[in-house]
Amino acid sequence: MIDTSEKNFETAIEQSLINNGYRSLNSKSYNRSLCLIPEDVINFIQATQGKEWQKFKAQYNNDAKEILLKRLCDTIKKRGTLELLRKELKVNGCRFKLAYFQPESTLNEETHKLYQANFFTVIRQLHFSEKNEQSLDLVLFLNGLPIFTAELKNPLKGQNVESAIKQYKQDREPREPLFKFGVCLAHFAVDPELVYMTTHLQGINTKFLPFNQGRNGGAGNPDSAFDFATSYLWQNVWQKNSVLDLLQNFIIQIEEEDDKGKSTGKEKLIFPRYHQLDTVRRIVSDACNKGVGESYLVQHSAGSGKSNSIAWLAHRLAGLHDSSNDRIFDSIIVITDRRLLDRQLQKTIKQFQQTTGVVENIDKTSKQLKEALEGGKNIIVTTLQKFPVIVDQIQSLRGQNFAVIIDEAHSSQSGESSKKLKSVLSTNSLEVAEAEEIDNEDETLEDRIVLEAKQRGKIPNLSYFAFTATPKNKTLEIFGTKQSDGSFKPFSLYSMRQAIEEGFILDVLANYTTYKTYFNLLKTIENDPQYDSQKASFLLRNFVELHEHAINQKIAIIVEHFHTNIAQQINGKAKAMIVTRSRLHAVRYKLALDKYLKDKYPYKSLVAFTGTVNDGQEYTETGMNTASTGQYISDAKTAETFRQEEYRFLVVANKFQTGFDEPLLVAMYVDKKLQGVNAVQTLSRLNRTYYPLKISTMILDFVNEISEIQEAFQAYYDRVELTEGTDINQLYDLEAKLEDYDFYTNNEVEAFAKVYFNTKATQDRLYAILAPIVDKIKEVEEEERRNFRKLLQEFIKLYGFVSQLLPIPDKELEKFYQFARHLIRKIPVNKDTLPLDVQENIELEQYRIQQTYQGKIELEKGQAELNPVVISEEEKTRQKELEALSEIIEEINKKFGTDFSEKDRVFIEQLELDLDKSESLKYSFIVNTTENAKITFNEVVKDFMEDTIDSNFNFYQQYNKDIEFKSLLLDFLFERFKKRVSCCAFKQL
Repeated sequence: MIDTSEKNFETAIEQSLINNGYRSLNSKSYNRSLCLIPEDVINFIQATQGKEWQKFKAQYNNDAKEILLKRLCDTIKKRGTLELLRKELKVNGCRFKLAYFQPESTLNEETHKLYQANFFTVIRQLHFSEKNEQSLDLVLFLNGLPIFTAELKNPLKGQNVESAIKQYKQDREPREPLFKFGVCLAHFAVDPELVYMTTHLQGINTKFLPFNQGRNGGAGNPDSAFDFATSYLWQNVWQKNSVLDLLQNFIIQIEEEDDKGKSTGKEKLIFPRYHQLDTVRRIVSDACNKGVGESYLVQHSAGSGKSNSIAWLAHRLAGLHDSSNDRIFDSIIVITDRRLLDRQLQKTIKQFQQTTGVVENIDKTSKQLKEALEGGKNIIVTTLQKFPVIVDQIQSLRGQNFAVIIDEAHSSQSGESSKKLKSVLSTNSLEVAEAEEIDNEDETLEDRIVLEAKQRGKIPNLSYFAFTATPKNKTLEIFGTKQSDGSFKPFSLYSMRQAIEEGFILDVLANYTTYKTYFNLLKTIENDPQYDSQKASFLLRNFVELHEHAINQKIAIIVEHFHTNIAQQINGKAKAMIVTRSRLHAVRYKLALDKYLKDKYPYKSLVAFTGTVNDGQEYTETGMNTASTGQYISDAKTAETFRQEEYRFLVVANKFQTGFDEPLLVAMYVDKKLQGVNAVQTLSRLNRTYYPLKISTMILDFVNEISEIQEAFQAYYDRVELTEGTDINQLYDLEAKLEDYDFYTNNEVEAFAKVYFNTKATQDRLYAILAPIVDKIKEVEEEERRNFRKLLQEFIKLYGFVSQLLPIPDKELEKFYQFARHLIRKIPVNKDTLPLDVQENIELEQYRIQQTYQGKIELEKGQAELNPVVISEEEKTRQKELEALSEIIEEINKKFGTDFSEKDRVFIEQLELDLDKSESLKYSFIVNTTENAKITFNEVVKDFMEDTIDSNFNFYQQYNKDIEFKSLLLDFLFERFKKRVSCCAFKQL
């Protein structure tokens, strides 16, 4: 009969470790007071540092071992095992290494011998206490020093990994010498299916984190046909070279910071999560084998620890050597917008290397960048926004190999910023710079254009490592790994689903509430002027949402909800973000919020937006925050100030919707249309954990529908792939459509190129070429001008992306691209505003907000697919639908007024939502005549109505018996659906 005991599980792990070079000792070899294996320590020192040992022994003779071990024990208590292993033990004029790590190259044979001299020991049932005979299932030692402990459980005997965690929390006294912080580097709870770990035992407050590979996009581990699902732990992670790599390159001991970013005086150990360790190691291995010129996409969920992953990767790449012992990368350039990442890099690198100034932050001058690159700075941190400005001033750089790590990579890498980055880092950058300084008679205009085009494509001395939680189709195609079927996938994936299931982040869709606004407008003049109905309806709605009454109602809902449901969470420290649709909205929200809070609640607020807003007077972020708080708060200090306890609300307009990491955020109030990646990034500001106090989040949404948010998140919830690459020929089709407008000739494009690519030409010649073209464009109708500008913008965006994919640079496209980029800036744009006479003659008669949904937004497991980049078809000129102002208002009031009972209104709107989800119904509108489409539509509505007999019998009865009402309702629903389908189809073309 098979042995299913815990003991057998323990034996299997021990035997695997022995097979991989560990020695097995019994518990008697361990000194409980010193917390180490004395003989192993002495044997290692004598074997690797014989001369130093003899020097030490000459001082103390027979007492040498005892004195050295006591000094070692005392030093571990003060500094921790990690620092001692990385550095050395200093004792009475002697210095001893306690471990030797793998050298970056194989040039020094002696360092490799020392590396091989490390030895590992495993002890089963280790009796650790001087007070009792309690024992640990497994303890691993390096050169006699304890590094990892493990408690093992077997579900076949009624216990699992949770039992092991409970044992650590309840039965392992943190004051025991072995369990004091920094003595052991990690404690593992293990069963045959799952692994959890912690670096600090704190009794019942101990936080254990999952250390699992993931299973089908979620939590857990994949099944193994021949071994335990968790065998990767002892066969890979605990393997000797792996442990030394962890100690040398991953585990970090840093000071903790409070909510204001100041040191608390306490320290914490950071052990990589499995996905971080696996990702960095696989990338480093691949880059070592393939060399420079590759691209890697890392899709790791927000809150998954990307800052540490980037820091570890930058450190490893900086020291990476090939098989010939040559450095693969001369410099590592990290492109980010987060100052936090720079601080994290500094802390991380400081842990691993003694050399100062390894990391250089570039935020000011070109001279700073040039000096950093030429001075051999290993890691350089800058921003994509600053980089082009810096690059423009750089005159020369020697040819080197570069690794570029991009934090939150999106399609920003497909434009001029990317080209200039590649330009300065390319192997021929010196030659390019010199060519610009001299009149090279052999260099033709065509040569310059081809060179410009080449700098957009793949650069052989440049590798990209792109990190993002939400890759767009462009990001996947540029940085992703191409599959055999032509699709593209991330090199590494740690999905939102897995992060949620493992508890690394919170599910921000778990508590989602939506509201609908209902209002009536009143016309206050006798005459009935006519306006474009579609435009006027949109602008009237915007007029309503900026109205003081509307904002005040929402502020009341927000503050009372916060005070009742949020304020007391996280021991009274919980915070909220209010997301507004524009800078003007942010200003008015801030003013209304402060007015509501005054003398009623003790909460303070801050606002964040860029630039200056004129709303009767000028408002800036700095000015508003300073005025409301009584202290000067620059816009650079807004985030830092928000961490202070009294600030509970942050009103934002675009700022802080991405990259803002504040674990105390519990609630978000949304008054802005959110779509796609923007929705995911914005709402994910809430997902950071604050163990153990923050257990959930809440979102109140005044604008978006549940189906829209669900669709946005679904693409990034589990696995994602790009189905196929972009059809490059779309560029030529788009170029032909633009030519059809007859605003310019090929000769004019050629003339522009000759001037633009001539380094000695002057700008006035460019203006002279563009002026008559702009005059032609100004002469046409506004709609035609708008459509042309839209297509021109489409070409510019698409070329910036596709030019990186072209196998052969196309100089003609490059010419037109530069022409288009400059022409579009000269085309006038008319901004739609609500006519003054409409604003003066409309009043908001009724306005109310009704909750429409409360609960969890469910997402489906499985792979999501992104489609390749497809250009938009030319927009057809829309005939303005002029309607009387009274009819426009009547239509709006039909949708948002109170003609139906509230229950009926909600029912109709739900019916419209159901109709919108029917793809077959939408398709029938595209392929059928209006009459046939109406027949199909009526049948679908009939089916929906019959499905709702139980939930709304009275409405169904009226619909079924009252023929006039039925006809009116069907016509009303049909016309509205037809408009929505036309709009959607138009957007998709």
